[in-house]
Amino acid sequence: MTKHKYALLLLITIAITYTQLTSATKLVILHTNDTHSQIDPDENNLGGILRRKVLIDSVRATERNVLLVDAGDAVQGTLYYLLFKGEVESKMMNELGYEIAILGNHEFDNGLDPLHKQLSTLNATKISTNYDLSKTLLDSLFVPFEIKEYDGKRIGIIGLGIAPKGMISSRNCHGVEYLDAIKAANATAWHLKHHLHTDAIIALTHVGYDSKSPSNPNDLEIARNTENIDIIIGGHSHTTINASGENSPIHEVANLAGDTVLIAQAGGTGRYLGEITLDIENRKASSRLISVDKRIDNRIDTSAEKILQPYRHIVDSLMSIKVAISTIYLDKKGAPLINLISDFIYEKGKELSGENIDVAIMNKGGIRNGLPKGEISKGHIMMTFPFENLITVIELSGKDLADAFNIIVSRNHASVNNGTEIIYNSATKEIIDIFIDGQQLDINKTYRIATIDYLAGGGDYLNPLTKGKIIATSKNILSEDLIKYLSSHKKKLNPPTSIRIHSK
Repeated sequence: MTKHKYALLLLITIAITYTQLTSATKLVILHTNDTHSQIDPDENNLGGILRRKVLIDSVRATERNVLLVDAGDAVQGTLYYLLFKGEVESKMMNELGYEIAILGNHEFDNGLDPLHKQLSTLNATKISTNYDLSKTLLDSLFVPFEIKEYDGKRIGIIGLGIAPKGMISSRNCHGVEYLDAIKAANATAWHLKHHLHTDAIIALTHVGYDSKSPSNPNDLEIARNTENIDIIIGGHSHTTINASGENSPIHEVANLAGDTVLIAQAGGTGRYLGEITLDIENRKASSRLISVDKRIDNRIDTSAEKILQPYRHIVDSLMSIKVAISTIYLDKKGAPLINLISDFIYEKGKELSGENIDVAIMNKGGIRNGLPKGEISKGHIMMTFPFENLITVIELSGKDLADAFNIIVSRNHASVNNGTEIIYNSATKEIIDIFIDGQQLDINKTYRIATIDYLAGGGDYLNPLTKGKIIATSKNILSEDLIKYLSSHKKKLNPPTSIRIHSK
């Protein structure tokens, strides 16, 4: 062999060895959050779990080390969950090969017994670092952290959940004890790094990117007040964080030690698949979002599609039962839809109590989908109002009602019936005036309020409503009452567009 050939062979060997060494430290993390049972593509033909599988499989085919995780709220929002209570979501997550999952607040929507049944069929390792589950059925299903090994490198993973109070109905999470998320994160991350010698640490969270809560830190606060965590993969706020986007939220934050923490989140309803590339050796990470859309429909896995067929048939049958017609598209974030439901709660409250109602209150979070222009089906109503909420009438003092309105204005998370108007200062969010049926609110008066039992029980942080006296409660869940009402009235929907809580 000539000297030139020997030198060339040596260079090729060095290059191959170098490539093997550098690639051995690379981990690709695929992540989702707040997919909310969006098994099929949404109304804009985005998302869909079969499309997601195509993308995941393509990454696995080209990358040596891949980790697939979910940051909570994998359920609730479509008929697949309402009808099958998480069975479809677990089956499909198993089919896609999810390895790690944490709890979101909506996992608790049906209570602990159904949640235990659902999660028992989910193959992914279930992590909860800041919930003490020892007094619940869930305890045997969860671990406080997980360690995954890739080419000799150890990755520690923790899971942080939202404070249940004010967000999860107490009857649905009885026995779950919340531990301070920042303290739990710091203690567990320190243990993983110094005792168990992990090379990098990932925190899966379901607390919101920058959500404001009196009892719950968000992702930015966790990043800034902890050490040893390298990546935060979040959920709850449905934030789209794309590191390459000009107007994206901040995706890199300095922690207590001055080290960089990458924060990622993939929006909601499965419209994106998040991808993080981590160099484990130097703990450097980059992220991007991959759009889940129709461009990959010709690559759908037929075997996975067959799993869905029997469920989809039942879902489609409910979508064919027509109950109303709307003259306009009712966006889930628009005034007409929340006006429609607030006014319906007002009327139903009068029927339940047999007396006049002063105010009706409905939260925006209780509306999960829009309603189409034209024919509206039973399935549409069930998906738009999927929770097992009951219309409830309470008597409440004017002072407590004013306190509740202050919270509503500060969080912009609810609305009221026609005849109630709240005016506030846009700069300070301080209330200027409250009018009920043309009269200013009297803090010394007792008011009759129609709402849903979730809010009457302090949900969405409306603790002042818990001071009310319950007068009447419907025997049916909200969607059933509304379906019955719409079916019997047979009129076209054209709800008012007025903004009933507005600034001046």
